[in-house]
Amino acid sequence: MSNERFASVWDAIEGTHMEAENMKLRSALMMALKSTIERSGMSLAEASSLFGVTQPQVSDLMRGKINLFSFDVLVNMASTAGLHVDICVSNAA
Repeated sequence: MSNERFASVWDAIEGTHMEAENMKLRSALMMALKSTIERSGMSLAEASSLFGVTQPQVSDLMRGKINLFSFDVLVNMASTAGLHVDICVSNAA
C-alpha cells in the first residue's frame, strides 16, 4: 500500500492528469445542476423538459453517473438552468 497523496479523488483514480482535470470539471457541473434542480423543486419531468434531455438522463445526472455526460452537454444544461459557467485556468503546481 502506498502513502502517496493526491490533490483530489480524481487525481487518484484517473489514469492521466488530463482525465482527472476533465472529471473535476464535469463533477463540479453535475453537483451545481443537481443542487439547482433540488432547490427549485423541479420534478425529473420538468428538468428534462427544460434541459431538452430525457427523464432517465436527468435521473442519471441526479444519481451522479458522470461517465454518461460530456463536458459540452453539462455546460449547455447549466446555461439553460440559468447558471454562469466560469473556468479559471492557471499553471499546474
